[in-house]
Amino acid sequence: MTVLAILGSPSKNSRTARLIERSRAALAALDIKLHTLSIHDFPAEVLLHGQFSHPAVQDFQRQVQEARGLIIATPVYKAAYAGALKVLLDLIPEGGLAGKPVLPLVSGGSPGHLLAVDYSIKPVLAALKASAIHQGVYAVESQIGANANGEAELAEELEQRLQTAVHEFAALLGVNAPAPHAPRYANDFISRLISL
Repeated sequence: MTVLAILGSPSKNSRTARLIERSRAALAALDIKLHTLSIHDFPAEVLLHGQFSHPAVQDFQRQVQEARGLIIATPVYKAAYAGALKVLLDLIPEGGLAGKPVLPLVSGGSPGHLLAVDYSIKPVLAALKASAIHQGVYAVESQIGANANGEAELAEELEQRLQTAVHEFAALLGVNAPAPHAPRYANDFISRLISL
């Protein structure tokens, strides 16, 4: 089974890309393959002029159609998802996510952008007819780092939330996956936001 991740970050090695990297490892443990595409996989003029007949765009649309589900990953700027994600989502035909569950992964500079998931990203996914939209994972950028080998390293609380979300996403894909260890701090992030 294959899942397609659409990386909506203008940077190849962004913190948002690290969320996909950690998701890839969790999905691999469930025998689910994850393939990632970003704006860097397309010629700039193709995106600029919306050349839907270009082979790269047609291949992208084919991958979306063949994927069992999608991960949509984006940074948030000023309570809105990245323009790079908008460019890629515009390449998906109307109703192109029909029958596909979607897991949003979002990073932002502060907890203040949390509602962008519900008010900015989910409406677009619903308009594309995604069959089920997971509540998603919002990560504050300070929770996302890298180890000495350059591999993604997340704060414990974020790692637990991401693992739980990936397992729930796998269930939406029809994969019977054992629930991850119950997160010790599962509600801490939301609790801190409410108290702000």
